[in-house]
Amino acid sequence: MIGEVDIYGVLFPPLLIWIGIALLISAVLRRGLAALGLYRFIWHRPLFDLCLLVMLTGLVNFLANHYF
Repeated sequence: MIGEVDIYGVLFPPLLIWIGIALLISAVLRRGLAALGLYRFIWHRPLFDLCLLVMLTGLVNFLANHYF
């Protein structure tokens, strides 16, 4: 995926789109982790959330480049 993504005449870099998708997935995962009480095992929650977002962005990037 090279170049920009055209959404109604506005050009967005692909990384911005990937981060947006990763943010949505991350929000669902964070809510699920909080509901299950798994955050009590995490030492530094904001750092964990940032790492989760970075890993999900990489996963979305990989899947977008592999399948589209």
